Amino acid sequence: MTKTARDVVVFDLGGVLIDWDPRHLYRSLFDDEVAMEAFLRDVCSPEWNARQDAGRTWEEAVTALVREHPDQRDLIVAYRERWVEMLGGAIEPVVEIAAELRAAGVPLFALSNWSAETFPFALERYPFLSWFDGIVISGRIGVAKPDPRIFAHLLATHGLTAEATVFIDDAERNVEQARRLGFRALRYTDADTLRADLRALGLPLPATAGLRELAVTDTNDLAPTGAGKLPAPGQGSRVTQ
Repeated sequence: MTKTARDVVVFDLGGVLIDWDPRHLYRSLFDDEVAMEAFLRDVCSPEWNARQDAGRTWEEAVTALVREHPDQRDLIVAYRERWVEMLGGAIEPVVEIAAELRAAGVPLFALSNWSAETFPFALERYPFLSWFDGIVISGRIGVAKPDPRIFAHLLATHGLTAEATVFIDDAERNVEQARRLGFRALRYTDADTLRADLRALGLPLPATAGLRELAVTDTNDLAPTGAGKLPAPGQGSRVTQ
């Protein structure tokens, strides 16, 4: 049965609610910013990482890339073994928006391109992930945004309709795809613009933020613990297949 009585809001995670960036790790491994950017462009590239988001195992990914770039072995292995160090803080102004929507009774969901193997780290680290009525992770279903199948999966699994769903993402291609599929899709650029856009769609938000400090959480407060062991999914979160 579809949920047509009221709007729901679907958030992307990385780049919208969570400050994930491999540079958080690799700035500690490179003295030269130019060399680091070349490595992240040409070796551990976004395209390479995207295949893990779509379901490839990290073991397979690292093995294949080390074979291709044996001189970069240690840096490649660090991408997986020290992955947790790529997590920065929560993007607090957007967490504030999610908190206000939740307090107003708006159902919240998440749809994220993320490896199934590393997402448990995020569940352990960010308590607000337990607020969502459902979380769809690309690595768990083997297909990633902007493939229309992952949007169809979200709707079917959680009984939603595109027309009643507001979708927020920082990647233009994902926003464009969502619009083609009938979602009311918003490109995230900053929290103030997002707040204004959601209010323009009729979502119950105040014009300005509440009492939370509007700043990205200090990453020093989120130092990795037990980085070599994947935690179990956080209690209260509903990560769907």
